[in-house]
Amino acid sequence: MKIVFTGGGTGGHFYPIIAIAQSVNKIIDKEKILQAKLYYVSDSPYDKEALFENGLIYEEVKTGKMRTYFSMKNFSDMFKTFLGIFSALYKIYSIYPDVVFGKGGYASFPTLVAARILRIPVIIHESDSAPGRVNLWAGKFAEKVAISFQEAGLYFPKEKTAWTGQPIRQEIQQTTSRDEALQYWKLESNIPVLVILGGSQGAELINNVILDALPRLVENFQVIHQTGVRNFKMVDDRSEVILANNPNKSRYQKVAFLNNLQMKTSAGVASIIVTRAGSGLFEIATWGIPSILIPITNTNMDHQKKNAFNYARAGACSVIEEMNMTANILMAEIERITSDKITWARMAESARTFNKTDAAGKIAQAIVDIALKHEK
Repeated sequence: MKIVFTGGGTGGHFYPIIAIAQSVNKIIDKEKILQAKLYYVSDSPYDKEALFENGLIYEEVKTGKMRTYFSMKNFSDMFKTFLGIFSALYKIYSIYPDVVFGKGGYASFPTLVAARILRIPVIIHESDSAPGRVNLWAGKFAEKVAISFQEAGLYFPKEKTAWTGQPIRQEIQQTTSRDEALQYWKLESNIPVLVILGGSQGAELINNVILDALPRLVENFQVIHQTGVRNFKMVDDRSEVILANNPNKSRYQKVAFLNNLQMKTSAGVASIIVTRAGSGLFEIATWGIPSILIPITNTNMDHQKKNAFNYARAGACSVIEEMNMTANILMAEIERITSDKITWARMAESARTFNKTDAAGKIAQAIVDIALKHEK
């Protein structure tokens, strides 16, 4: 049995694939399936350690991006995409998998084209309220479509679409205890903790607003700030100046990127989370923590804004749009939620209710079932 996973080069595409691969490996062990091989096909390995730990063989297929806005790069990337399709055809024909799982994103397009041409069964998963262009296209021929948001079902054929929820990695589903988390981060037990998650690339707007609010924040909060690798030096330099003589300077901790342990311990101690409105909101829902979402204004089919307001309608978060994002507004919203125990508890419960459990297991079972059927 051979299974190919493919997806765009972001954590939002990559880590759900890892979650599903973990569940596939469980099924392989339980059912004692022999000679099973799992592959990850994309334009970059993204996280080599995660691939290795979960037995995924990386195959590189370079491709171009399909931008929704005018750019001269669109012309050169068109040729890169054509070359990527030929490369994917060669790779997929050489592997000849029993099923291809697509997570969406430009990097999955050549592999899905190859699977279509070679008549290999395809399953896709869509994390957003409104699907990206690749998944919207792939949904027309995929055997099964899994979705995280119920609203996304409007874009796919009903008879083959299942509302599974979001696949989440086993290692971050459960948070550490509050005591362990306090010890890990060396935090005060009686001061609420704000966690800022800008994603692996960071979020410049969020970083700047947090820096503007920093003197006020550390008066009443402890802050764990994931800055993004690209932005760490800027945030580090500015925060050192801003808090140079502040007696509460130790309450602010910045990290370029949170690893699995840091993510679990942050979640274990967080009073509230500030983040974007990508698929990471499902991890927050799993943890049952109130959040403030700042959706990116211009995204494909406005999916971040739709994600944010769908989650807000469930009662699990507050939304601040980019045009309204200031230090004063953010501070007011953080204080409103954390100072009202009833509001906080209601949002925490709504987050837990929003989460659908074992999405990875359900999708993995469908992948294995189709793979075994195709293998015969």
